[in-house]
Amino acid sequence: MNSEAAVSALSVPEETILDACGEIELPQMGVIEQVWETDPIQPADVSSHAARAVESLSFTDVPDGGEVALGVGSRGIANLSEIVSGVVAAVSEAGYEPFVFPAMGSHGGATAEGQREMLNELGVTETAIGCEIRSDMDVVEVGRTTERNVPVVADANAAGADAIVPINRIKPHTDFDGSVESGLSKMLVIGMGKQRGAKIAHEWAVDWSFRNMIPEITEQLLAALPVVGGVAIVEDQHDDTTILEGIPPSGFLDRERELLELAYDIMPKLPFEELDVVVFDEQGKDVSGQGLDTNVIGRRPFAINEPAPETPDIKRIYTRGLTETTHGNAMGVGSADIIHEDIVAELDASTTLINALTASTVRGVKLPPVVETDQAGLVAALSTIGVVDPDTVRILHAADTMHLHRIHASTALVEEARERDDLRVVEEPTPIEFDGGAFVASAPK
Repeated sequence: MNSEAAVSALSVPEETILDACGEIELPQMGVIEQVWETDPIQPADVSSHAARAVESLSFTDVPDGGEVALGVGSRGIANLSEIVSGVVAAVSEAGYEPFVFPAMGSHGGATAEGQREMLNELGVTETAIGCEIRSDMDVVEVGRTTERNVPVVADANAAGADAIVPINRIKPHTDFDGSVESGLSKMLVIGMGKQRGAKIAHEWAVDWSFRNMIPEITEQLLAALPVVGGVAIVEDQHDDTTILEGIPPSGFLDRERELLELAYDIMPKLPFEELDVVVFDEQGKDVSGQGLDTNVIGRRPFAINEPAPETPDIKRIYTRGLTETTHGNAMGVGSADIIHEDIVAELDASTTLINALTASTVRGVKLPPVVETDQAGLVAALSTIGVVDPDTVRILHAADTMHLHRIHASTALVEEARERDDLRVVEEPTPIEFDGGAFVASAPK
């Protein structure tokens, strides 16, 4: 989406970097695998599990034939279409009229069509799920907070329905730590608030903090709107659906807190706390709200009044590209130290800035130094961490912050992996190969 001239102006040629950095001996890289014990719901059973989650909720106060608004977000949730279709089927069989509304704040360029398109690309189409999708950016004010007089807003279509059921994954958030983070409550406060609600929340969070704001506004929304419950999703280390549970309004905060603790325990993480360089093939909104999951990389450079995770400690991060599904949204690109010119070529400046302005995290979209090739990126990273010994340097190369089952690892890390029960060596180290400066081998996924 950017002109070749603009990319060329920002990108530093490989030859320039190699001349400046001098001779650096690169380590050999092997492949290691994290050993995880998981018990996912089988794909064929996902829809029925989702239906049972809905059946556990009470629709006593919903009139026969009443409209039920189902909130669906923009994250890359596994089996999302099957989950939503299962919820739709259960609501329909109970005698109500379901419709889906995008509950994704300012995503999709903060436009109704953009948000519909995001659902479409996640497989959530009217044909696939069996009900209407109402995508609109209009919101209504349903109240104000007691002490700060902050407007509380909600999607107009959802607020006008007879019942509301958000559908969302429970997981650690990238911007803050709290008793509830990403999940049903945040979807009500920010996702259902559309662009206006998301902007209000992020502005006030600078002083108020999400950890305090989300529980308070959630309680206000539950009191003001006909939320009959939510469908909570928890995914395992392979990003497979492992829990589908219906949570009544009375359990939103308490049960979410319990599921968040579980999600923290089983989320995929880098298997080493001290690392010299980490290479990620891609970043994107479908991977994490901040492109690179801050809980994985141990960095939160854009957050205001929010501490970074204690581990891991990574000296340099080099990111190679954007996911196709992120549509040029490079939110969080500032978490990297060096990026490939492909990111600049794919970056949609308008979409990225709108997201950053809405989230009050403009630091997160600062553009790091841009390199022409992977060889230039890796050499530049290594040349800035001190004296490099190829036998001891600690390098990982992963697909992204969500896919961490199998990872390329330097010799030193492969040797450590041999001594650990939670890691397995899959391929022995071999020299890094480049083709025109590009890695011959992408990370396993």
